[in-house]
Amino acid sequence: MGFKQAEAAGQFLQHVKFTHVFSSDLQRAKQTAAVILANNWHKDLEIIYDTRLRERKYGVAEGNPLSQLRAMAKAAGTQCPSFTPPGGETLEQVRNRIKDFFQYVCQLIMDQYSQQSHPRQVQRATASNGFQTVSDTFSVQKSHLDDSNISSVTQDSDVDLVAQVLVVSHGAYMRTWIKYLVDELHCTFSPDLTKSQIFSGSPNTGISNFIVSLEAENCKPDINCIYINKHEHLETVNIAIDFSPQQGALDI
Repeated sequence: MGFKQAEAAGQFLQHVKFTHVFSSDLQRAKQTAAVILANNWHKDLEIIYDTRLRERKYGVAEGNPLSQLRAMAKAAGTQCPSFTPPGGETLEQVRNRIKDFFQYVCQLIMDQYSQQSHPRQVQRATASNGFQTVSDTFSVQKSHLDDSNISSVTQDSDVDLVAQVLVVSHGAYMRTWIKYLVDELHCTFSPDLTKSQIFSGSPNTGISNFIVSLEAENCKPDINCIYINKHEHLETVNIAIDFSPQQGALDI
């Protein structure tokens, strides 16, 4: 069923003209990224596989059901998300990977466009808990989008997107990414979203969309979440949504 989910996500994102595609080098994410690009109208892109996008390592709990991880956390007297099984990766270690990758991509975009005739402010779509995607928003500040024309942001809007970046990673990893965006970079969300909605687990192939504004003089980007963990594209896929840590997530 994973391929059907990826196919549905690819159909949803088919009109987005991605300039960069990054994926975890683990098989499931690689397959998802390939299916998305196969459905995209602009498919002549190289997928960059990056080990920094790998799922959190769960040590002795690797590959086991989420219920077993919860039981181990309960026995240790701690909450499941912050629990580190023996041999596993701490949340701080995951966050360091995320920070390193995000800063790398931001610098890459700045370097590639610094010699071109773009405004000093560089805006790009970046990913969180799913894909990096671009929707038909007419303002970076707009919080509710109509998905009828996902490519219109690049054609009709006032938002100057010099790059559109697709990132394909994994559920627990992307959840930590969201925490990083909120805690350290002060990402803004729609006021209608609750904390539980923002930090909830993403369904497999859930899609999130962020607009990131970069300025050469400012080391911290300005980040606005357009939507998070979108999964309407799965309505036609007759499966039960699984939120286990091994599920992939698409971040944008």
